[in-house]
Amino acid sequence: MKRLLGLKRLALSAVITTALGATLVAVPRAFANEHAKCQHAIERAESKLGEAIRKHGEHSHAAEDRRKDLNAERERCWNQYHGWWDGHEKRWHDQHDWQ
Repeated sequence: MKRLLGLKRLALSAVITTALGATLVAVPRAFANEHAKCQHAIERAESKLGEAIRKHGEHSHAAEDRRKDLNAERERCWNQYHGWWDGHEKRWHDQHDWQ
């Protein structure tokens, strides 16, 4: 009887440990996925800015509009993660220093 009770406790402990482990793995994955979305949005805005510069010039109205869009994406990421992605340097910044 004591042995059966010990096995039940061991099984319950294994189930709890597995559930906690799955939770600890899922949270960083979700966080990384959100960072990836933010990174992708900034890269897309950087690409659109580059395209506007090539088509219309560095100081064109179109380029200025795309700069505003890029800064808005960076601001959104900053507000969510206190960081922003620099597609040119291929790294995250931890300072509010893009402007």
